[in-house]
Amino acid sequence: MVIYQEQELHQRQELLGARILRQARNELYLHLRFLDLALGSLPVKPGKGVHPAGTDGGTLFFEPEELLRLYQTGRAPVTRLYLHSLFHCLFCHPFYRKEREAEVWNLACDIAAESVLDSLLLKCVHVPGSLRQAVYARLREKLSVLTAGAVYRELLRLELGGPELARWEKAFHVDDHMLWDREQPPARTERNRKQWENLRERMEMDMEIFSSEAAEGSRGLSEQLRIENRRRYDYREFLRRFSVIREEMQVDLDSFDYIFYNYGMNLYGNMPLIEPQETKEVQKIEEFVIVIDTSMSCKDTLVRRFLEETYSILKESESFFRSIRIRILQCDDRVQADTEIAGREELEAYMEHLAIKGQGGTDFRPAFAYVEELLAEKKFYHLRGLIYFTDGYGTFPVKMPPYETAFVFLQDNYRDVDVPPWAVKLILGEEELLYR
Repeated sequence: MVIYQEQELHQRQELLGARILRQARNELYLHLRFLDLALGSLPVKPGKGVHPAGTDGGTLFFEPEELLRLYQTGRAPVTRLYLHSLFHCLFCHPFYRKEREAEVWNLACDIAAESVLDSLLLKCVHVPGSLRQAVYARLREKLSVLTAGAVYRELLRLELGGPELARWEKAFHVDDHMLWDREQPPARTERNRKQWENLRERMEMDMEIFSSEAAEGSRGLSEQLRIENRRRYDYREFLRRFSVIREEMQVDLDSFDYIFYNYGMNLYGNMPLIEPQETKEVQKIEEFVIVIDTSMSCKDTLVRRFLEETYSILKESESFFRSIRIRILQCDDRVQADTEIAGREELEAYMEHLAIKGQGGTDFRPAFAYVEELLAEKKFYHLRGLIYFTDGYGTFPVKMPPYETAFVFLQDNYRDVDVPPWAVKLILGEEELLYR
């Protein structure tokens, strides 16, 4: 009889907990119309041992008794809990913890989600927190937008001690992240991640449609959506745009017909009717230009990160021909350095002795004028493209050059900049540069 009563009580608590979370979701529907699809995509279920609730990227699980105790303190903490977990899903936090320090990544994700919540200025999710505001102010000294990736790198740089780290974790803790560690079928994980990415893109469009309503106290959310929704590139694939097709001395096994080869060996003993071709058409990088913005606004650490990633790609033998012609220019408001790279050894020497020159203003025109002079002097024969790494604050040339041009930004240092219509805007995030 006692066991039956306990089961009945637990069942009532589960039903009541689910009802409370649905009530929180309905309240958010009324205040945030652009969240309608996202709110409808996060079902709630009891169980999984979370305290008091947590998501695995597809479902919000809750512990009934703990959720009811939280609800007794007020409706706002529960509504905030639901929206906090929803933001984790929208920004794909549960799917990007690989190769990161779990404790620091958890805190970074909580700070990113809470910063958006605090920027909404909604009474239904308001929970006082003076320490949170102090942390935001400290982080914004270095970061323009508090995305999880940018906050994670800043937390690693700060190297917070045990007591201070514990204070920050307590101030930003809302939900349980234990389900992020559990192995799930790769197909389900990928399906959930793509679903949230699609919802995030749709949500940004909805916010533009309801701009007058969404603009009121939701700037933080708009900024994070704009950054997270930027198209992400595989940098290796992007560099292929600057490749050319040419024959190279190597055995072409792709065109080799094993049927005729085997027939000849069987018919004549050791005389094949066909042998592999000794040359092969390959598509590799032969000539292109890298321009580094060395102005005061472009940090040395960001420049080095970009060059190191480019170097790691170019040093692979399958990326470029044995004979290459790469020019690396350093430019602020004038060209400060020009280094010609003709092989892997020179590329390695350049990276080993890399010195940043400049630190003046930003003007993109001198670099393009300099490359135009090199073309007139026949320094290039098959120049396919130019990559300009910059923060975007400068004067762009008006005339379209006779080669492809890409302006590259790092996501954590990125502010929206309109590049010329003939150029490609490429935003690289930490996943593209740090976690391959």
